[in-house]
Amino acid sequence: MRKIVTMAALAGAVLVSACNTVAGAGKDVSSAGQAVTKTANDVKN
Repeated sequence: MRKIVTMAALAGAVLVSACNTVAGAGKDVSSAGQAVTKTANDVKN
């Protein structure tokens, strides 16, 4: 029983850290997209 609880806790920790990583990557991509859009608008004007 103790092994199951330990494995579940480790799996939960991995899943939570993966979600944070994906969210961070999404913010980075969004930021890069906004920078490209701003540059394109500056060039157009």
